[in-house]
Amino acid sequence: MAKIVLDGVDKVYSGGVKAVDNLNLQINDGEFMVLVGPSGCGKSTALRMIAGLEEITGGDLYIGDEVVNDRPPKDRDIAMVFQNYALYPHMTVEQNLAFGLKLRKIPKQEIQKRVQEAAAMLGLESYLKRRPAALSGGQRQRVAMGRAIVREPQAFLMDEPLSNLDAKLRVQMRASLNQLHERLGVTTVYVTHDQTEAMTLGDRVAVLRDGRLQQVDTPKNLFDNPANLFVAGFIGSPAMNFVNAELQKDGSGAVLKFAEHTLAVPGSIVDARPGLRDYMGKQLILGIRPSDYEDAAISGNGGATMDVVADVTEELGTEINVIFSVNAPPVRHEEAAALAADAAGDEAGEEAALPLSGDKSQFTARVSPRSSVRPGGGISLAVDVSQLHYFDKDSGLAIGQSA
Repeated sequence: MAKIVLDGVDKVYSGGVKAVDNLNLQINDGEFMVLVGPSGCGKSTALRMIAGLEEITGGDLYIGDEVVNDRPPKDRDIAMVFQNYALYPHMTVEQNLAFGLKLRKIPKQEIQKRVQEAAAMLGLESYLKRRPAALSGGQRQRVAMGRAIVREPQAFLMDEPLSNLDAKLRVQMRASLNQLHERLGVTTVYVTHDQTEAMTLGDRVAVLRDGRLQQVDTPKNLFDNPANLFVAGFIGSPAMNFVNAELQKDGSGAVLKFAEHTLAVPGSIVDARPGLRDYMGKQLILGIRPSDYEDAAISGNGGATMDVVADVTEELGTEINVIFSVNAPPVRHEEAAALAADAAGDEAGEEAALPLSGDKSQFTARVSPRSSVRPGGGISLAVDVSQLHYFDKDSGLAIGQSA
């Protein structure tokens, strides 16, 4: 096992296109680090530079305590798992697992031992004599992982390995990956565009945008304390709701005003956000997570509420997503535009905005399945004001963090 350090790493392609820009990231020995971000953010390029499949334009890459910028992939002692499995179709599962070890001239008895151990770990014992064509997608991916495991490398590098699987298989494979990492404890760098994968797998998660590191932290801290508007909107599903609001002083506390809504924020909560009092009488961007709403008829704890009309309700069994309009223009900010462009699959969408209905912003609230809300009906939504997020209108940076 080994620590991996990217020290000011750049990747510039011909034509001056900068795919990775001054990336500083330390991946600790035995850590499961997830690189996440929208398409084109540089996460796969960063992984390929660690693997030695892309040359580094600037900065230094360390594996262990050694700079490996110019070391070929075969000498880096890493194993890579690809999105498309990359299995040899004419070989059996057993032969696929053993092939890399044979190339390294590992003794036959040791090869057999490692293959059997990996097969047992991954539940592949009964498939050893089959060829890849006779396996399901999930079984093929387990073989690809087994081929990496038998190598016993210093680090595993995984490039969106679950993206070709259906939703149910992805859930199962995420659980398998978690168990494998607990058992093996090998340093793992995992690339995905799926923030649910990132949040459920990573010891820490690094969020990238346009080749730059936005924030690296534990999944919980990313969710609770996003560093900027982009991280706040990218992490969490359904996505955080944003609106331009004015913060006004109200006794020892404050009120937030936007559209026809007013939310009272007690002084103790304002004080828990360093610098927030400096925005009294000013405009800021307010963020409210869908999970910080509840049907006021069910919560019954008083406090701040928003009276809205449900445009759409999504009944998911364990919860109801209430989609409603707020009579305020959508947030116009480059980070908000980047989020909307990613959601639309359009990386050129600089003029894009967050979802809206006409000239109104579209919000989502997640409420109890016991709620009687129906499309077209009114609902009073209780808001947990202790969990609100605040961002500077110009920079998009978070204002303070929850204490």
